[in-house]
Amino acid sequence: MSKKITILGAGPGGYASAFLAADLGMEVTLIDKEKNPGGVCLYKGCIPSKALLHIAKLVTEAKHSGEWGVEFSKPKIHPEKILEWKNKVVNNLTGGLGQLSKQRKINYIQGTAIIKSENSLELTTGDKTEVMEFENLIISTGSSPVKIPIFPDYSEHIWDSTRALDINKIPKDLLVVGGGYIGLELGTVFASLGSNVDVVEMTDGLLTGADKDLVSVLKKSVDGLFTNIMLKSKVTNISESGSKVSVVIQDDEGKVIKKEYERVLIAVGRTPNSKGIGLENAGIEVDEKGFIVINDKCETNISGIYAIGDVAGEPLLAHKASHQGRACVEVINGENIEFDPKAIPAVVFTDPEIAWTGLTETEAKEKGLNFKVCKFPWAASGRALTLDRTDGLTKIIVENETERIIGVGIVGYGAGELIGEATLAIEMGANVKDLGMTIHPHPTLSETLMESADIFFGTATSIYRPKRK
Repeated sequence: MSKKITILGAGPGGYASAFLAADLGMEVTLIDKEKNPGGVCLYKGCIPSKALLHIAKLVTEAKHSGEWGVEFSKPKIHPEKILEWKNKVVNNLTGGLGQLSKQRKINYIQGTAIIKSENSLELTTGDKTEVMEFENLIISTGSSPVKIPIFPDYSEHIWDSTRALDINKIPKDLLVVGGGYIGLELGTVFASLGSNVDVVEMTDGLLTGADKDLVSVLKKSVDGLFTNIMLKSKVTNISESGSKVSVVIQDDEGKVIKKEYERVLIAVGRTPNSKGIGLENAGIEVDEKGFIVINDKCETNISGIYAIGDVAGEPLLAHKASHQGRACVEVINGENIEFDPKAIPAVVFTDPEIAWTGLTETEAKEKGLNFKVCKFPWAASGRALTLDRTDGLTKIIVENETERIIGVGIVGYGAGELIGEATLAIEMGANVKDLGMTIHPHPTLSETLMESADIFFGTATSIYRPKRK
């Protein structure tokens, strides 16, 4: 008799779980409010934002190409066509997932559900509500943008990240509240398309969590792209006034700044979608931040109920959710397995991109590890020179005693495409010599990983960095 799995939420974690479970011969029910699987990532997050960032990159490169002897006239921006193209990308992907669900004979239900007990849900589809029982339940409800209580509700002029992606106009001026990856990515889009963009961040740096030497490379770029970046500053009041938004900002010296913007984007983080889904009805434990508490097998404190993805803790990344979901299904299928990755890569798709995996330098210091940092500047990369993108840096963090690679950070053009090799190296337990002796194609940016590894031994070809005695 095949196992039965009910999955609440069809984002990257939910549909990855459902597809694997079906492939393993299980009976699968997948519940989501959207017409097709995809979740926030495909409908309102990763995919649409990257589609817009691709346009921003094209505009920036066209502007920059004049320095190479190729000039283009000033681009004409048509927001309605941009929106149409972005929606086409989203519809193609989500529609494809819908077809894959049907091919796998998954019972996909468009609706919402609330947990009623340790083995039942209250399912609502249209105007119909019914109780359905489950054998195994995977909660994959994701996360939502944080709402600041003192700020007005989101509107035509005050955006969260979801509303910003429905790009119906390019505002003359835009304030981004929050210097994290969401604020910087969307700020990059609008600044590249012609908006004057200000950024306000409460902390003393952008991208909290990333190493400062990587962030400093990005900051040089965004300093020229954005109109103002106000660090150690906070927005104390926002109010709509006709077609404008009035904002009061307190800077790091306590000075009060009053400005008006056409639009304000609030991007101060995300919160788990753990409220309003009936966790208390089954006695499912959550922590102080609202994340569902799970063990290494993705099990909650209630037998037969599991949780994955954003709702089950940080990092809030789609690829973590997908792999966690697949591990969870294997646990339900009786396999002796845990979700215990050595490295989960993170990528910020700004220009230049920032990517890191394994331990950051900051984390290695906090753990008191004995390590060496090997940095290779892209100014010494032939491929970076041919792209006129020497604004990059590749760094490898190596444990001195074992010579194992424990972390990698990259900032530069296409860093997100390079971090996969670094993640594999850490996951496979590679030492720094393994990476240095792996033949990389020339000329490519991937060579910067090889050269960084060679720096550990003082033998990098393209830069003179003798090993310290």
